[in-house]
Amino acid sequence: MSERSERTNIVLDATEIQETVRRLGRELSVAYDDDVVLVGLLKGSVVFLADLVRAMTANPIVDFLQVTSFAEGTGRVRIVKDLDHDIAGRDVVLVDAVLDTGLTVSYLLNELAGRGPRSLEVCVLVDKTSRRVVPVDARFVGFAREEPYLVGYGLDHAERYRNVPVLAAADPLILAGDPDGLVPSLYHRG
Repeated sequence: MSERSERTNIVLDATEIQETVRRLGRELSVAYDDDVVLVGLLKGSVVFLADLVRAMTANPIVDFLQVTSFAEGTGRVRIVKDLDHDIAGRDVVLVDAVLDTGLTVSYLLNELAGRGPRSLEVCVLVDKTSRRVVPVDARFVGFAREEPYLVGYGLDHAERYRNVPVLAAADPLILAGDPDGLVPSLYHRG
């Protein structure tokens, strides 16, 4: 086995991901009528959200939020790109690729709840419940996984791997030394 193939482990292949996204799209379409507002958390949710919207039979409104990374030592984020739509009185689903510690999602749920939506739920592709620091429940969950560091299918390392059609567990320490180290092994799998 090569050193590069030891650096990564395919957690979810492209077929598993697409089947799950179609299931989530059906669940959302059953739960909501047209005009549900899907709020994607930039940038990691973009690929998932695009596929999710295409899998829905309801016609959602799509909007985005972007937050800063956690400020060193504070555990705080701030919104740097806010919604374009008013969500008061609307059904809203916050969409992210991964629900990990819950810190960012909890902050955003509190922020969005203050804007008066009719309902507010969470949809994630991957839920890492064992890593939760703040209690957050996602109503729509693709997979429960516990790998600490994932790349691919919208998730990046140094802006790489977002376009890979699989989700892979990777070692961030190894990637810090060679950010392109997974390129050959991931781009040829699916």
